[in-house]
Amino acid sequence: MPARNRRLPRDLSWPLTPTDLRAVPGAEDADLWFNNRPSDDGTLLHAEWIPPIRSNYGVGLHPSVWSTVRIRISPLPGTERAHARSVLRSHALPELAAWIAAARRAPEAWILSRHSRSWRLTGGTTTHREDHQPYR
Repeated sequence: MPARNRRLPRDLSWPLTPTDLRAVPGAEDADLWFNNRPSDDGTLLHAEWIPPIRSNYGVGLHPSVWSTVRIRISPLPGTERAHARSVLRSHALPELAAWIAAARRAPEAWILSRHSRSWRLTGGTTTHREDHQPYR
């Protein structure tokens, strides 16, 4: 992402680009969010399933975003970006593609509720968590 479009302090950087994420099968139409601050728990990549939830009084999500995925990227120190990008691209992005594919063919009960998966770096690999449970 060009420096002029960044909303980050100079010492922070996002580990993945929109191009990296759009190349993930199933994530072509995902809603991408780039956070301004690092995550407190070290999460770098977070994917959330948006269920078809109807709401009263006109409050809620537009039907066009139902049954889609929202992806958030959190920044990290710029000196760690190259390593994080390499690890996320080789480990987390294939897992993200598999998670999206499984979500799209999940049973109705699963599709009708919120779900998420998050990744963070642990040494030379990633760890993940489902639905805000502890990392494993």
